[in-house]
Amino acid sequence: MASAEDNHERSAAGMDYDFPMKEKASKLGSTLAESGPEALFQEIENLLPESWREHISQFPIAAVLLGFGVGVWLGMKKGDEVIAAGTSMVTATAMSNVSAAMERFGGSSE
Repeated sequence: MASAEDNHERSAAGMDYDFPMKEKASKLGSTLAESGPEALFQEIENLLPESWREHISQFPIAAVLLGFGVGVWLGMKKGDEVIAAGTSMVTATAMSNVSAAMERFGGSSE
C-alpha cells in the first residue's frame, strides 16, 4: 500500500492525472474507429452546456462564424502546439490499442 508521501510524489509527477485522460482518449479512439467522425461530433456536443446548445440551434450561422474565427485564431497563434498535442494524443491512443491487441493475440499463443 502506498504511503501519503508516495501519493504526493505520484500526483506531483502527474501520474495520477494521466490515467483518466488516457482512458478517455482510448475510448474516443475506439469509438472513432467503429463509428467514424460522428463519434467526435457527439463527444463535442456532450461537452457543451445545454444553454449553449439552445443558442447554437437558434443562431447557427453565428455559431459557425464564431467557431471559424476561433479556429483561425488558434491556427495562427497556437497552430504548432495544437498539431503537436493532437498528434501526441492520436499516437498514444494508437499505441495503446496496438498494445492491447498484441496482449490479446500474444497471450493466447503461450
